[in-house]
Amino acid sequence: MPGAAAAGVGELLLTSFDPFADAKHGNSEDSGAPTAPRDNVVHLRTRQRNGRKSLTTVQGLSAAYNYAKILRDLKRELCCSGIVVEDEDLGNVVQL
Repeated sequence: MPGAAAAGVGELLLTSFDPFADAKHGNSEDSGAPTAPRDNVVHLRTRQRNGRKSLTTVQGLSAAYNYAKILRDLKRELCCSGIVVEDEDLGNVVQL
């Protein structure tokens, strides 16, 4: 009986659902969704150089990562050149 199956789906579609309910009440530990630590923020910045050329910088990656491997994979995936710059204040910064 296809009508009975369609009626069950119709009830599910007509009920209200708030996708931001967890955010309103705060993230609980049992929600299962991974949360990023607030103090570890990764900054992605793009800056226009000239014409169609731009400079992309990635700052704030954890020191636990191997920057050489990340840079190598990004250069292969994005077909661009890149370098890891060591800054006194900002730490290691990947420039593409």
